[in-house]
Amino acid sequence: MITRQIVRDQLVAYLNHNMTLGNLVDWAENAMNEGALDSKDATLLRNIIARIGLADTKNFGLSWDDCYDFLSQLGYHVQVVAA
Repeated sequence: MITRQIVRDQLVAYLNHNMTLGNLVDWAENAMNEGALDSKDATLLRNIIARIGLADTKNFGLSWDDCYDFLSQLGYHVQVVAA
């Protein structure tokens, strides 16, 4: 089942360069095909995952602001720490 936490983990992995944009898009496409979204957040998760799934097309990218907005919508406070 895809939950808020799973989407968060995927976005954070992408932002930390632990996965490529292509890997993130592949994950999103697979998640949309599985259809097993947490029922209490299904609409929110579907909207975010669908948008991530388009991030490798010319008309849609995935900016830092997009990721920030997605994480905020999921209920997470985003803070950048340089180490």
